[in-house]
Amino acid sequence: MRRSSTRDRARRQRRRVPTHAAESPGAMAPATVAIVGRPNVGKSSLFNRLLEERRAVVEDEPGTTRDRLWAECLWQDRPIMLIDTGGLEPDPSSDLVGQVARQVGLAIGDADLLLFVVDGKDGLTAQDEAVAQQVRRAGKPALLVVNKVDNLQRELAAGEFYALGLGEPVLISAYHGLGIADMIERALEALPGAAARAAGLRLEEGPAEVEAVAEGPLKVALVGRPNVGKSLLLNAILGEERAIVSEVPGTTRDAIDSSFRWGEHDFLLIDTAGLRRRGQIEPGVERHSTQRTFAAIERADVAVLLIDASEGLTAQDAHIAGYAWEADRGLVIAANKGDLLPVQARGDPAFPGAIADQLPFAAGAPVCLISAKDKWGIEGVLQAAVTVGAAFHGRVSTAILNQTLREAFLATPPPHQQGRPVRLYYATQVSVAPPTFVLFANTSEIHFSYRRYIENRLRAAFGFAGVPLRLVLRSRREESAR
Repeated sequence: MRRSSTRDRARRQRRRVPTHAAESPGAMAPATVAIVGRPNVGKSSLFNRLLEERRAVVEDEPGTTRDRLWAECLWQDRPIMLIDTGGLEPDPSSDLVGQVARQVGLAIGDADLLLFVVDGKDGLTAQDEAVAQQVRRAGKPALLVVNKVDNLQRELAAGEFYALGLGEPVLISAYHGLGIADMIERALEALPGAAARAAGLRLEEGPAEVEAVAEGPLKVALVGRPNVGKSLLLNAILGEERAIVSEVPGTTRDAIDSSFRWGEHDFLLIDTAGLRRRGQIEPGVERHSTQRTFAAIERADVAVLLIDASEGLTAQDAHIAGYAWEADRGLVIAANKGDLLPVQARGDPAFPGAIADQLPFAAGAPVCLISAKDKWGIEGVLQAAVTVGAAFHGRVSTAILNQTLREAFLATPPPHQQGRPVRLYYATQVSVAPPTFVLFANTSEIHFSYRRYIENRLRAAFGFAGVPLRLVLRSRREESAR
């Protein structure tokens, strides 16, 4: 069994591996890693250790974690979407425990790799064996992690976990930071396609057009103010009473996940609690519901913002759209309650444009007029979500990208920076979701208006309407210093 022999090795590994993916865009889509196990084995402690921050609540009381927590990090330049889950119990004793188990099941379904955590202090238990059966049934790559191994006695006793039939355990102490380096290395080796991945940044030449590289269902979050019809739209799409619908604002409190297939497209629809102005949010349940809505937006590919067509776009609608855009999610606007509009107004071609003009930052996000109550216009929303989702995961050929940017520079040269002309040498797309482009130039700074001009040219050329783009400028001096 492998483990770090000293604390220093774990510290060196953590210094070598940056954690937050936002600090260093990766060259590939994140792999999803779910941390699972029975209650109180230290899953949240491991989650926090890997993020190097206290993201998850950690208490000695079993069952502290109930919902799934998502966070992005980097393991040796490999982007990872990490999921903390509640404790699995073989015989749910209450409806709440059963709901926790369902959330864990969804996390397992989303995962590319499972970190199955057991307690080296307690030793092998019947609950561990029951969870191991569920892990094996999932058919996903799994790494057995024995936590709380912080002395020689527990290290020697950990051999009993071989009985779970999940291969060689890796021994760690999440609390003390021991064995984390070995665990990360083992996890990277176990991820699908690990043998084919080259070390460091790898760029692949795509076809002449944008290629959508998404895997799994399209994750769509239904967001908006209270009582604009999010749950009614969810039920209309699914054709069943999946969510409670009431005229009382705030009926939905949790983010509700529902799988759905439309034509050839698989969706994960996420109904969310309504978002009110920050100063109007009540402490307690509403505050927690708001936090879950924000988390739902951040794990979605596309946010469908529902507004009340009879009221038009309000300041709070624009605020919610801005949050989704700042979270780097794709955006679709669904103007619900179109049945309340006069018949002649429903077909007004100027209506979508009037809404879009009030959201200039959203860069051409599609606007759909619908009625969730009367079930019309819904397919238009689904098609818009598919189109935006494909662009969100789209990859552009390096050759075509450079040709497009050269034409943009020739048409409108960039303004001088600190008295010097700006020259573009080369550009490449380094990641998707959202599309992220690195431009190598003789400067790492450029005027914000010209940055917007480049984004607009990319959207026009490659159909990135409704999708935020990341542009990273790197100077040759920065590259030579690496």
